Amino acid sequence: MEPDSHVTPKSSLVEILFVVFLRLTAILCFWFGLQYWAMLVGYSFDGRARFDLLSLPWRVAASALAVAYPVVSLGLWLATSWGAVLWVMAAGAQLLMYRVWPEIYGHNVIVPLLHGLVAALYIVFRLALWLEEKRKMEERVRVDLP
Repeated sequence: MEPDSHVTPKSSLVEILFVVFLRLTAILCFWFGLQYWAMLVGYSFDGRARFDLLSLPWRVAASALAVAYPVVSLGLWLATSWGAVLWVMAAGAQLLMYRVWPEIYGHNVIVPLLHGLVAALYIVFRLALWLEEKRKMEERVRVDLP
């Protein structure tokens, strides 16, 4: 006879906070995607940044990021590994835009700092999760030989 419900392990505080962090980052990425779409269709900047009015580098970057950021937000919201990988690619593209080619894309300090903060927090969370998993494994596999 099978039990009525399966026992699911309780999530630790670090795991819960990590998912909250990923979801907040997903909301931010969705906002970035909306900003790029608003720019491309002429809703923002009084229509001066519509797709047909942009230079070729801006067309490529804005189009790619307008598609990438909503997909990134979905992956981060679902807390999947591919969401973080796509975030690294999109954030890397923006870092290249604003740090390597500022003469084309302009100077923006806030976006690279924001991406750096998110990357640092992600690394801290992954390290905390790894340490927690290591501690759990040590507790599970304990050999008490004399």
